[in-house]
Amino acid sequence: MRFVHSGWTRAAVVVASAAGVVALLWWRGPAWSAVAAAFTAVEWHWVAAAVGLNLLSVLVRAVAWRTVIVQAFPKPHPSFMLVFSAFCVGLLANAVLPGRIGELARVAVLNRRMPQKGAWPRLLGTVFAHRVFDLVAVMALIVYVVATAHIPEWAVTSLIVVVALGVVLFTVAVVSARRDRLTGLEEGVGAVRKVVRLARYGLGVMRQPGAAALALLLQILGWTCQIFAVYTAMRAFGIHHGVPAAGLVLVLMNVATIFPLWPRNVGLVQAAVSLPLFTYYGVAKARGIAFGFGLQAIEASVGIGMGLIFLAREGLSLAMLKVMPDASQAEAPDEGDSAEQLGEADAERSRARVPG
Repeated sequence: MRFVHSGWTRAAVVVASAAGVVALLWWRGPAWSAVAAAFTAVEWHWVAAAVGLNLLSVLVRAVAWRTVIVQAFPKPHPSFMLVFSAFCVGLLANAVLPGRIGELARVAVLNRRMPQKGAWPRLLGTVFAHRVFDLVAVMALIVYVVATAHIPEWAVTSLIVVVALGVVLFTVAVVSARRDRLTGLEEGVGAVRKVVRLARYGLGVMRQPGAAALALLLQILGWTCQIFAVYTAMRAFGIHHGVPAAGLVLVLMNVATIFPLWPRNVGLVQAAVSLPLFTYYGVAKARGIAFGFGLQAIEASVGIGMGLIFLAREGLSLAMLKVMPDASQAEAPDEGDSAEQLGEADAERSRARVPG
């Protein structure tokens, strides 16, 4: 087991994967001069539209996260700007650093601003709930793509896993939120057990059908903005196919980045996008690869650009993002205190709904 989890093993996997991607692009890819030429014909007003839609997607998803946070904490609630700042820093961490540390980064950034003491466990739970809604939106996207476009065989297994995981996590989240204790799930071991324990503290939104529906609707709206951002980026590169093709590209991009072997899996994403576009839509490989690079640049411009702005606003540095604590370092509050705090939060929301 030590061999499996060693740094040398992970490095070997990354090197082997990178070599495979380079070989694929070298032997089955186009002339790179044609890829460069594809950038000279870019229509920049479509690029601007894609950037705007990506920014709108980030804004909407940040509102969804705040909706979850409001249901998990008593007043005073963090302002939208504090939540948006932490969310953008998380996007930056996911964009420039290997691994999915952005979720922990946004928790750590917002935890510094929370008026409640010991907010970390519940904030981690809100990220879990937010991601559950995200998975539901992704499942809706997958259903749409399956019904309207071709799915490459190599992506089918991954999509089945995503759908199954979404169903399981949503069920666990709903059941967990309606129980005082996760007696069945807390019998796990190690880090998994701790993550499950921590996650339940932020699942208050699952006890509020209206707020849960709003958070889910916002996540779906965020993904809709993403689809149209991909569509406008395709128009920028002269790829004149409809929204179903854009949905296919968005799904395949996310499949290619499920396991972040290096920042943004650059190269792997381009191969995952360009080959299906060539096979099913007749898009030249050079144009498809150029589009893949352009699409990643458009998304990165929002995540990295906004992330750097808010990183400076928070007085943090990129080096500090590398040492963000993980879930194993977070301490769950006492069971009695947690139940009392959850009761106070529910009572506060009930009083807020009573006139006068």
